[in-house]
Amino acid sequence: MPIIATAGHVDHGKSTLIQALTGRDPDRWAEEKERGLTIDLGFAWAKLGVHDVGFVDVPGHERFIKNMLAGVGAIDVALFVVAADEGWMPQSEEHLSVLDLLDTRHGVVALTRVDLADSDDIDLAELEVLEKTEGTSLADWPVIRVSPITDEGMDELRASLEDQLDQAGDPANLARPRMWIDRSFHISGAGTVVTGTLSGGTLAVDDDLVLWPSEVPVRIRGMQHHEESVESLDPGTRAALNISGAVEPDRGAMLGPPDAFGSSTSFLTELRQVRNIEERITSRGAYHFHLGSGSWPVRIRVIGESLCLVRSNSPIPMQSGDRFILREAGRRAVVAGGRVLDPHPPSSGPALREAASAVAAALDDGPDPAANAVADALLAIRGADSLARLYQDSGGGRPATQFVTATQAMADQEAAAILESILASTARFHADNRLRPGIPRAELASSLDVDPATISLVVAGSDDLVDDGSTIRQAHFAPGLTSSEEAYWQAAQARLAESLAVPRASQLGLSQELLYALIRDGQLVRIEADLVYLPNQIATIESALVDLPDEFAVADFRDRLEVTRRHAVPLLEWLDKKGVTRRNGDVRSLR
Repeated sequence: MPIIATAGHVDHGKSTLIQALTGRDPDRWAEEKERGLTIDLGFAWAKLGVHDVGFVDVPGHERFIKNMLAGVGAIDVALFVVAADEGWMPQSEEHLSVLDLLDTRHGVVALTRVDLADSDDIDLAELEVLEKTEGTSLADWPVIRVSPITDEGMDELRASLEDQLDQAGDPANLARPRMWIDRSFHISGAGTVVTGTLSGGTLAVDDDLVLWPSEVPVRIRGMQHHEESVESLDPGTRAALNISGAVEPDRGAMLGPPDAFGSSTSFLTELRQVRNIEERITSRGAYHFHLGSGSWPVRIRVIGESLCLVRSNSPIPMQSGDRFILREAGRRAVVAGGRVLDPHPPSSGPALREAASAVAAALDDGPDPAANAVADALLAIRGADSLARLYQDSGGGRPATQFVTATQAMADQEAAAILESILASTARFHADNRLRPGIPRAELASSLDVDPATISLVVAGSDDLVDDGSTIRQAHFAPGLTSSEEAYWQAAQARLAESLAVPRASQLGLSQELLYALIRDGQLVRIEADLVYLPNQIATIESALVDLPDEFAVADFRDRLEVTRRHAVPLLEWLDKKGVTRRNGDVRSLR
């Protein structure tokens, strides 16, 4: 179900128009009815042609601009209202700025109260509307002259709204549902109920969600749409959710699936100043940042003409591409707006500009491929990051880099530099340690001053390197013996094969490096530091055990193999560890 929100100056007939279109009075509070003034958000619904439409009525008075901003963040079509008998007014300009900064593309301008103005005044009011909207996202919106009192123009208004709804199309289902909360209350026997406009995906009863920015887990116990209980809701619909847990979130909290979204206290934005403020906004001053239905006090650092680094004391749920409004507290006015570029930007100035350019270009590609393109852009700036944070910050994207593990990703450019260093280090290691299978991972990480996880990430994306677990080697490398080493090895084999009472390993004439290489390769079996055997000798030793009594002593084993105690004791301890024999006091038995 699409959403239509009103906008316009106070007392220009927004609520009256909604009541005429829906048959429902959107003003909920007794004070609103007494004063004839919309103070907070109002809600109604109706059918326009084939469209079941939800209406959000927003206050027009400047004192309630914060409430107005909470209602226009997730709409499909705007109904901009200007009274023909008064014409363009201060809040008309401010509400126009809000819709333009939020890039609201579809809408209708209703020129209301034509029953109270003569034809000349109506013509002048329409010309003023066309002049004021020129150069904004409202420029091509149809202007309909209406009077809810006399019903003049109402059919034309309905038809025009239908046409705009057709042009807007169905709300996107990105499988990432999120709902900014605009109301929260407690119902006895049911618990907490929150309302908002669902976007980005579908929600259903029993779905597990997270409440941002507190990150409190909740579950949907029940849901209603326009006062009717339902089991699921599609994006673009007004929703009332009964959620579990002892929580009563404030307006501005956001609901979404676990791990799908994140929050930030320092983020990079694209900034566009409103046209009716001549002096440039600066980093000095007190500002409020409006996103979704929330509002947060922030500090800003203006970078050039179109970038702004925003800092908040409280975490704000967001993703790249989110549109926001910036209000200055001192002048109590909307001064700028734009979109979030990088929720976790770099700290240096040049890198900030690079990030802004890359992410803005990716966002401009459109909503469908944009998430992956934004993930690529964010990764290129950050060098490396977790897939989880890239997914959250980009709006559900996954980078296309080949340097990726189950949890981490690295930009191709960043990885290429580290890969070059790894290849150089492994080449030197192979040259200096020809018999070793590869350089230990910890040693490589230390020498390059990077963490072992980064080593794994880069190696996993390269066809030229092999990760053997504890060591890294070049794919083409294979340890091999020189002719002299082969001769020493043949002589050592001959000496070992003479008897099971083998000489000490240090007496075999093998270098330490060659000895360790033969052990790693499985051509020697190490029993203890100075005792090694050939694999076939170990098989002979294990076979000889069956000839011993059910329980045998060290001496029995020694005599059966015709070895010394220096051989027998370490051999039996090695067999115990392997699980071939079991020791019980001074005797052993076969397992």
